[in-house]
Amino acid sequence: MIIYGKQVCLHALEHHSEKIKTVYVAKKNILPKDVFHKYHDNIKFLEEKWAQSMAKGGNHQGLLVEMDEYEQATLSQIKKNSFIVVLDGLTDVGNIGAIVRSAYALGAEAVIATGVKTLNFSAIARSSSGALLDMPFMIDANILDTFNELGQLGFTFYGASMDGEKVQDITFKSKRVLVMGSEGKGLSRKVTAKLNHIVSIEMQHAFDSLNVSAAAAILIHRMGYAIK
Repeated sequence: MIIYGKQVCLHALEHHSEKIKTVYVAKKNILPKDVFHKYHDNIKFLEEKWAQSMAKGGNHQGLLVEMDEYEQATLSQIKKNSFIVVLDGLTDVGNIGAIVRSAYALGAEAVIATGVKTLNFSAIARSSSGALLDMPFMIDANILDTFNELGQLGFTFYGASMDGEKVQDITFKSKRVLVMGSEGKGLSRKVTAKLNHIVSIEMQHAFDSLNVSAAAAILIHRMGYAIK
């Protein structure tokens, strides 16, 4: 897996050294001295054109890292947590990465993506500023079976929708799942049928909705504290 961009690469270099294969540098002095010395034998210097080619035209900021492929978590690992975020049909890696970043920062403990077959984990790592590398994450093709299993373990399911209960009026159960719908279609019918509650964010001015990643951050923050 190739990641690029200064912030995500430095995060990987500082916290996931066991996964690093090669560090590609296309800009002088971009690495802190301690990091440069630590990875000295793994560093290769690149011309700008080759760095651009490796980043496929993206903004590499002079730093790229080749590391082990992202290893998804298993359901056995994820169900040990108490606060799980489910992404129902989300495909935009920018939004997914932003949600993973918020989830990691605000106290959610795992993320499950459903309604998709594959995702670009390199892009998600980048858009999450490296949080994906620390967050249990899996793609689940059988989300209804997973919901049944989580339900048997005592989880309560909350879906985000504009017509739900105001989030500030709800006290959440300690074992909880937040489900965010896709950017265009919202929550799927099969997932909606499994929900215990629909929650919404009250708007102070007339406006349709928030971006899904912004809405997720607000709901995750609220659900991290208003529990019983």
